[in-house]
Amino acid sequence: MPPSPDFSSLPAYWVTPRHLAGDDGLLADQVGSHLTAAGWTSLTLVRGRREPDESDDARQVLRSTVLYVAPDALSWAQWVLADEPILLGDQPVAWTVSARATPDSLPQWNAYFSAGTPPEAVTDFLLALEDRPDPAHGYTGPQAVLDALAGGGWVCDIDTPTAMSDPRLAAGMVLTTLPDDGIQDGEPLVLDPEAEVAGWQAWCEPRMGAGLLWAAMFSASTPHDLVAVFAASLTSRAPVLRHTLPQNSEGQLTVQPTI
Repeated sequence: MPPSPDFSSLPAYWVTPRHLAGDDGLLADQVGSHLTAAGWTSLTLVRGRREPDESDDARQVLRSTVLYVAPDALSWAQWVLADEPILLGDQPVAWTVSARATPDSLPQWNAYFSAGTPPEAVTDFLLALEDRPDPAHGYTGPQAVLDALAGGGWVCDIDTPTAMSDPRLAAGMVLTTLPDDGIQDGEPLVLDPEAEVAGWQAWCEPRMGAGLLWAAMFSASTPHDLVAVFAASLTSRAPVLRHTLPQNSEGQLTVQPTI
């Protein structure tokens, strides 16, 4: 994982809204620290190249990712930013989260979070996953997500009932057909090119045409209640602590120095 930024010489701020605050460069560290504290086992996966008769110290490390496995082995999260991840819009995936029904089964669903995603929302998603006795299957409908977004002040798109956006129209979330490439799911219909299997997408573009600040995607079988927790955290009005602010969000953030 990348080294944590040194913020010792930088001032700290309380920032709102959360979805425009970025990740402060701490998406890897904050999520990884939570998982370690919760008892998840971490494994560093290294891909490299070694020439014949070359010493271990001279080995060329090409990629290094970190895998965290839950104590029950039914859920796992992986920091994949260094491993040529898929793109969500123009942002590379940083964290993937998966769950399965039994230790011997394949993943039932996968969630993808790009660099820049507020770490508080990713951590809250993982907290909800830990608290679930069945991490693989969902028992609520998509209205739970829409209600969570509405509770945070987001508004419904009159043309698309399953889409909502923040009042600034700088971020959105929608239940829609997902792209074919890279998004894996345990639902057999996903393999049918004629089937329209929907999953949740979320994104933030503070300035039109300036690129995404972050993006997230949840495969079709991701439980809606888990996605709702992510949505509620994302739209929370509670301020978050930041040392650096996204350039694209300039002028759209309320910033208060810490005392």
